[in-house]
Amino acid sequence: MRAGTLAAGFALGLLCALAQAETGLTEIAGRDGDGPITVFYPSGGAPAPLKRGPFLLSAVWQGTPVRGNGRLIVVSHGSGAAAWVHTDLASTLVEAGFVVALPEHKGDNYKDKSDIGPPSWKRRPGEVSRAIDAVAADPRLAPLLSLDKVGMYGMSAGGHTALTLAGGRWSPSGIAKHCDAHITEDFQSCAGLITQLHGDIFDGLKTWTALTVINWRFNDASWQTYRDPRIAAVVAGVPYAADFDMASFAKPAVPLGLVTAGRDRWLVPRFHSGAVLQSCAPCERVADLPGGGHGALLSPLPPNLSGLAGELLNDPPGFERKILPDVDRRIAAFFRKHLLP
Repeated sequence: MRAGTLAAGFALGLLCALAQAETGLTEIAGRDGDGPITVFYPSGGAPAPLKRGPFLLSAVWQGTPVRGNGRLIVVSHGSGAAAWVHTDLASTLVEAGFVVALPEHKGDNYKDKSDIGPPSWKRRPGEVSRAIDAVAADPRLAPLLSLDKVGMYGMSAGGHTALTLAGGRWSPSGIAKHCDAHITEDFQSCAGLITQLHGDIFDGLKTWTALTVINWRFNDASWQTYRDPRIAAVVAGVPYAADFDMASFAKPAVPLGLVTAGRDRWLVPRFHSGAVLQSCAPCERVADLPGGGHGALLSPLPPNLSGLAGELLNDPPGFERKILPDVDRRIAAFFRKHLLP
């Protein structure tokens, strides 16, 4: 049999197997004191409705894993978030044959927001590595995987983690430098959900207070880097990036893709995702959502968001969520291209 015919037959067989598989769901313990890891994977069995927080999912809870394409993707959630807002992407990746692991980042998740920002950002890449180790030690999943080439996706603060694992270097003082220069243009990336500018007489006090706190908290100029040789392809969705040395993206350590949202008011693109793309000639814009806000990649989107969080994460008028399945398929295609033989 010719090699091309053999490869085509293997691909057809894999597609047929995956067409019969469902999305399995389990939770495994983190390592070295890390939080739990949610895992989506190809599975036999019948899916059933599962309630997780405010979300209603459909998956095979503790279903028997079946072999997909043999590759793992680790997903890093945003600040104060949970695995469930990436369920649709995880399901699409499972349909493509991947196993998907979502670690809960310590001190920066929906249950515990005590370390949001650089304290968490320094730990997160190591948490990704230990999530790979935990999957490698799981007797149900490990036999189905080859972990020499792992993909990694992150959104928002998770996108910061993704950029670090792609070879970017950053420093906490980079936040202060950015905010000193662009506090009014990119105010929410500096102040978060504490307050916002309204174009009134109080804006001056708000910006002065924010800069005072930022320069006091973020004065560490030491470069932060992290590499895991198993990470072989990375996608960053609407990442926090203004604190990076943009020159470190001139030659990423691995193939790096970005997903951008044109109406992101939390992380203004020209200072974050756009700045990375401008500095990184080899990078690929995997998808662009010109009408999307910062929460466009949260799928499902948390219901009933109100206040400033709602303003920044809810979809801007006119944005159509029906385009998101195609975005998820583009992300899956990027990982197939760079992780599969």
